[in-house]
Amino acid sequence: MLDEQDHPAVASGVINCAAYADGRRVADLPLSDVRSALLRDDRFVWIGLYEPREDVLRLVQREFGLHDLAIEDALTAHQRPKLEQYDGSLFVVLRTAQLSAEGQLEMGETHVFVGARYLISVRHGSLKSHVGLRSRCEAVPHFLNKGPGFVLYALMDFVVDQYLPIVETLEERLEDLEEEIFGGTFNRETTARIYQLKRDLLVLKRAVSPLVDVCNRLMRFDIHLIPEDTRPYFRDVYDHVVRINEMIDSLRELLTTALEANLSLLSVSQSEHAKRLTAWAAIIAVPTMIAGVYGMNFDTMPELHWRFGYPLVMAVMIGACVSLFVGFRRSGWL
Repeated sequence: MLDEQDHPAVASGVINCAAYADGRRVADLPLSDVRSALLRDDRFVWIGLYEPREDVLRLVQREFGLHDLAIEDALTAHQRPKLEQYDGSLFVVLRTAQLSAEGQLEMGETHVFVGARYLISVRHGSLKSHVGLRSRCEAVPHFLNKGPGFVLYALMDFVVDQYLPIVETLEERLEDLEEEIFGGTFNRETTARIYQLKRDLLVLKRAVSPLVDVCNRLMRFDIHLIPEDTRPYFRDVYDHVVRINEMIDSLRELLTTALEANLSLLSVSQSEHAKRLTAWAAIIAVPTMIAGVYGMNFDTMPELHWRFGYPLVMAVMIGACVSLFVGFRRSGWL
């Protein structure tokens, strides 16, 4: 079988299928041999699937007796994070998140089936979202010996830990936007970037917020598939989820404030430009009015034949323009 870090070369989508005993991998199995491995009480099976074909999922369903509704969800994907309990199994949906090389937020899904002696993960989206998880678990056999419940915790903790660097990156982008906004840079790109940042945070919010309820349910004593000594670990995941959820809420509030500040500063900037244009229009209007009067070409206008008429008119126009300029300058319009 391929390791978790390798690209799935198997067309069926089976990345890894292994049996574990005493916290150590004891055998790599084909799906057809899984049932025989489950007959031994000292072992559990961990299967990793990546966008499997329907016939593969149906085979897994027959081998483990999984519920039709859960299989349908795992096949079609596009589910919200949730926890559903069926007879003898749990079905957990998680949303994975990655930042691409271009800085774009990429979301994926991981569907997890948990039984008394098996765990099956079905991934949709980014294959890199689980890189190194199995190796990390196998490096601590005394924890892996706790069974599928601990693997579910490790999987959830691994997914949730991926959110924090993304939120921190978005926080840095917000700081850059604040510097642009209050540094006097007003343009449509800033507004568009704020809007995109709000969309990314909303997508993360939809992935993180439901996990609060999922962790609460996993910590309760009515879910017997989670051993009592494993439940405290989910409290750690719960703390991380609450922290990240609060960070997202804070960033969303700051982004709303930043958007309002950007729009307000844009309005102020436009108002300043409008005042300048109005002031210059008023200054130009005075000589235009005087020149318009003397451009009417009436023969009986008394100033037309006065030798000091032209200098006087020019002096009046210049004086009026200077007076208006000084007045507008003092009022802050220029």
